[in-house]
Amino acid sequence: MRKKKRNRIIIIVSAVIIVLLAFFAFRFSSSKQTSTKQTTITIGSIGPDVQVWQHIAKTSQAKKLGLKIKVKAFTDGPSLLRATSDGSINVSAFASWAYLQAYNQSKNNAGTQVALGTTYLEPMGIYSAKYKKLSQLPKGATIALANNAANEARGLLLLADAGLIKLKKNFNVASGSVNDVAANPKQFKFKLIDDTTGPRVIKSVDAVLIGNTIALSGGLNVLKDSLYHEKINQSTKNNINVLATAKKNKNNAAYKKLVGLYHNKQIQKWIAKKYSGTKVEVNKPISYLTD
Repeated sequence: MRKKKRNRIIIIVSAVIIVLLAFFAFRFSSSKQTSTKQTTITIGSIGPDVQVWQHIAKTSQAKKLGLKIKVKAFTDGPSLLRATSDGSINVSAFASWAYLQAYNQSKNNAGTQVALGTTYLEPMGIYSAKYKKLSQLPKGATIALANNAANEARGLLLLADAGLIKLKKNFNVASGSVNDVAANPKQFKFKLIDDTTGPRVIKSVDAVLIGNTIALSGGLNVLKDSLYHEKINQSTKNNINVLATAKKNKNNAAYKKLVGLYHNKQIQKWIAKKYSGTKVEVNKPISYLTD
């Protein structure tokens, strides 16, 4: 009798253990499936920023956020932003705030892009292979500027800040052009170029203005190699780079995670070391740019 009772207890306990094991196995399996579920995001970028996002894509921080990041390299800004607008690219990591605004103000792209968050400021620099000082630039020197509205305006503002030219009082920081030069004491000649070719034309002109993303791809360091470069202050906030996406995706939670991911301390440490501090982190809300 006792033996039968003992056997029943053993059977009951065994059944309970089996049920508990099955329960916890299910919970573990469900938890694992949830934690490994990922959202795939395709990011488009240009120059050294491609390497930045390729690095970020491999980090444990990206995995913890459930993000599977694919990176596609582009050679020019307009193509990248068009790809972002049509959805073949989810997020662009390239444009400055002014560049994005100029794109949105253009006839065929009115209001198609929105910024998700800020990333960094890379100072634009004035470079020359012929002269070591701004004061050495001769009368009638040829100076190359970007042929897109935002960077043409940005370059002219830098030349004005350097004391080389003066601009009209109503100069538009997003779309101003060489037609807005009010004073040109040394009668510089301005040559508009594709801004991605800056490092390649440096020997064929007297000076060229190059954004740091493109400068880095040409082996130039704005802090060491430029004759003059932008200072980090309130007046350059239009030049802060942003992550952007198509307007219809402005509330996409997964895309917004990219902003926090970029500003992760470990990732920032890697970027600072990789690019010698030339990508100055700016972790500000979009309202900082619009105010």
